[in-house]
Amino acid sequence: MTTTSGGLQNPVEQYLRMDRIPHIWCPGCGIGTTVNCFARALDDSGLNLQNLAIVSGIGCTGRVAGYLDFDSFHTTHGRALPFATGLKLANPELKVVVYSGDGDLIAIGGNHFIHAARRNLDVTVICVNNFNYAMTGGQVAPTTPQNAVGTTAPLGVVERPFNLPFLADSCGAVYVARWTAFHVRQLSKSMAEALRKDGFSFIEVIAPCPTLYERRNRLGTSLERMEWYRDNSVIKNGADTRECDIVFQDKIVCGKFVDRERENLIEATRAKQEAARNR
Repeated sequence: MTTTSGGLQNPVEQYLRMDRIPHIWCPGCGIGTTVNCFARALDDSGLNLQNLAIVSGIGCTGRVAGYLDFDSFHTTHGRALPFATGLKLANPELKVVVYSGDGDLIAIGGNHFIHAARRNLDVTVICVNNFNYAMTGGQVAPTTPQNAVGTTAPLGVVERPFNLPFLADSCGAVYVARWTAFHVRQLSKSMAEALRKDGFSFIEVIAPCPTLYERRNRLGTSLERMEWYRDNSVIKNGADTRECDIVFQDKIVCGKFVDRERENLIEATRAKQEAARNR
């Protein structure tokens, strides 16, 4: 592990594959910020990190699994949750984290997302939402706000985007939160809570894509975007997720929205097996 000029260790590096640094993310991308928050959340989680597995799909955020120095799986496009399901069912003692982008988790993998939440699979899902398919050229995703511009919608998006907190909530997630890449302290705390949660926990992180989304929509630099997040985020813990829609260049509702208890998939299966044995 390297040290700073003052001899202090960087607490993040112990969780990274430093031989793969520097990373390939664009300057100003928010994904690296979320990884920093995640590493700090691991310190606060109290988990046995020997039992931690990271799963990601394809896309910019999908590269996270390759940089984190844990058992990690860089899977096929949209299939991070099926891989995570297999890991968890094969070894229930694992703490499985799915860490990927909105295109991978909600577009290509949307069907898997709703059923994993419905089943209350015991995984933590971190979705970095930059409002477009960033790795493949800035195409419109099901999270792109109406009236925003993308390579496949040069005149502006007409479809209504998914409200991800409401989607997760309505499908049965036991923990749902949303923060931006500006809210690093709140995000780290939320990640630690989600890691400790039993059941399907979901965190959406709104992050800038300066190379494509911000540039194409003339939203300024990443620094200006962070300032915009600071000035236009409204923290409403416990807010009704039906009121958490993203509207282009409008206020963003952030906070912890859902924190409840529900029997997870493995617990329900074991209870059914035990009942069958006792008949």
